[in-house]
Amino acid sequence: MSSRPNGDRGPETLAPKPISGENFVRLADRFIDVANRANKKQAATDIHMAFLYGAARYNAFVARNIREIADDEAFVEEMAGIYKEMLRNHLADPDV
Repeated sequence: MSSRPNGDRGPETLAPKPISGENFVRLADRFIDVANRANKKQAATDIHMAFLYGAARYNAFVARNIREIADDEAFVEEMAGIYKEMLRNHLADPDV
C-alpha cells in the first residue's frame, strides 16, 4: 500500500468531474461510514485525528499535483477557512 494519495497512479489517471451537492454529501457520507466502522475498535479521538491527517495529506497531493499551487501558505489559509466554516456549520446543527 502506498502512502501517496491516489496510490502509485499519477494525476493523469484521475477523472475530474464536477460533483453535485447530493453526490458531494453521499461521498462525504462514505468517509463518515468508514469512521463509524472504525469506531467499533478505535477511540473516536484517534479516528478524528487520523481523518485530519489523511485530509491534510490528500489536500497536499491535490495542491501539488492537480491544482499546481504556487503559494503554499495561501492554500493552507484557503483550506483552513473552508474547514472552519464547515466545522462551525456542523457544530450549529442540532442533529449532530
